[in-house]
Parts: sequence; structure tokens; C-alpha cells
Amino acid sequence: MTDLFHEIPGNPVPERATSGDFVAHDGKRLRYALFPATSHPFKGTVILLNGRNECIEKYFETIRDLTVRGHAVATFDWRGQGGSERLLRDGHRGYVRSFDHYVRDLEAFFEQIVLPDCRGPFFLLAHSSGALIALLAAPSMSNRVQRMVLVAPFLSVIGVPLSMTSIRRLGTLACWLGLGRLYAAWGPRPREGTPFAVNKLTSDERRYRRNILLYETYPELSVGGPTIAWLRAAAQASQTVRDPQFMAALKVPMLIVNAGADEVVSSRDVEQFASQCRVASLLTIDGARHEILQEADIYREQLLAAFSAFVPGTPATADA
Repeated sequence: MTDLFHEIPGNPVPERATSGDFVAHDGKRLRYALFPATSHPFKGTVILLNGRNECIEKYFETIRDLTVRGHAVATFDWRGQGGSERLLRDGHRGYVRSFDHYVRDLEAFFEQIVLPDCRGPFFLLAHSSGALIALLAAPSMSNRVQRMVLVAPFLSVIGVPLSMTSIRRLGTLACWLGLGRLYAAWGPRPREGTPFAVNKLTSDERRYRRNILLYETYPELSVGGPTIAWLRAAAQASQTVRDPQFMAALKVPMLIVNAGADEVVSSRDVEQFASQCRVASLLTIDGARHEILQEADIYREQLLAAFSAFVPGTPATADA
């Protein structure tokens, strides 16, 4: 069923992949994909949650790394990005009214796709804003997910002279004035990607150029900068998950992986969160930039090794 995916040279669709759509609580169409394990024993299903302006295809390499380790993978594109339904007439604006909509999308994914079609145990692997959504959803996931691995969670941004509280307050005012759909940063996606030499995402040029080629070949998968409404929603979600009462209620064991050379989100805030969360362990990968799963092998392999050590599978005798 490779016609349901977007292929480019050097980024083939993992074997035996299937894809389709499911319907969110408000009728939005969201694209999902399932990838079976390619080795034994079977170790459970990984729910892979991508970040802002990412898509299923960007994680084909990671998906193959997981399936060869005995994991099945289930993933989907968040509303408003990738191959899922866009929320504005200008579909390239990164927009959402509330991260609670993302949480409900994740719950719908479990109800309609994961629980009926995938074998447990279930684990979450989430990146950046996807990791923030995973944290927000964690209380409702405690009876479904055994462990979570959160990679460079989006708790605050670097290079902005405002706290997330101030961003939320200013964003709320702007949305009240009807400005929520305006770009908060960067504007429309340029026709050509940012030169590798000045990118803040990865030190791996091959993987960076692969991802740029993906969006240049299929611009319909990409979005531009975040809108004021999206940034306000992210700031609200960040405040929610860092509230002491919310953190005290978390039950799912989690490994938080910090990028030591992150220039997108604050690694200091990630460390602080991990130190205050009783169910969290912290791993800092020194030298890694924000997109650790798109990083050079020296960093990426540390993350995959940590994932395999933290996420235990079912015993070999349980494999069918």
C-alpha cells in the first residue's frame, strides 16, 4: 500500500506498512499508519508521536529501527499538519485552538485504531510538541500505556525574551482581538529549506537534506510557522503539565531524553521538570541537537539504546 505514502530516494516505505484515516471527535480526518514488527520475539506496539510540522514519512528510518527490534509501530499525523486535514483555509499556517484537541485526537487513535488492531503492551515514543501532548494525555493513558519515552519535550522556547506565562497572556489577548490566525513566527514555509549550516535541528547533513527533500517534493505535507493561537495553546499546555498537582498525579513511568545542544527548547527547563516529576528519569545526550531521532549516529544510537533498555517487551514465551 505504498501509494498511501510519499516516497523519496533514500527514504523507502517500511515493509508491510498500511495506512488509512480515522475521524476525530469533531469530524476532522486524520491520517494514520501501522507497521508490523519484522523480528521476534514480539515486544509490543510503540505509539510514535511526531512534533510540530512533522509527518509519518519523516520517521520511516526510526520506524524501521523499532520494527527490527521486535516492536510494531502505530503513528498518525496531528490535525493541521502532514497528511491530516488542515484547520484553516490557508492550510500552511500552524494552527490549533487548544492542545486538548490533540489529546482527544490521541484518545480517538487509541479507541479506533490501536486497541482494535494492535497488540500490547503499548509504549509511547514522542518528540518535542508531541512529547508535550503525551504529557498532557498521560493521566488518561495510565491504564493503556506501560512506559513513555519523551524526546526533547517542548516545555519552553529558547531565544524568546518572554516566559511561557507571558506568552500565554499575550496570546490570549491577541486571540481575543481576533489575531490568533496570524503567524507568531517565521511566516510561510520558504520554497527552499534553511541551509544546513545554519539549521538548529540536527548536525547530520544527510538526514537534514533528506527531510528537506521530502517537504520540497511534497509541500502539501509541510506547514509554515506557528500562529499566535498555536503558540498560546502550547504555552497553556506547558503551564498545565508543570503544575505541581498535575505532576503529582502522573503514574506512567517515563524516560525524558534531553538534547544537550538544543537550540529550540530549553534543556534547563526539561531538566527541572524531570527532577520534579517522581515517575520520570532523565537522560541528557551531550552534543545532540533538538531532533535527536534525526541526528548523527553517535547521538541517535544513544537514544535508541536507552529506549531499548527502558522499554521492556513481553517475554519470548509470550510471542505467538
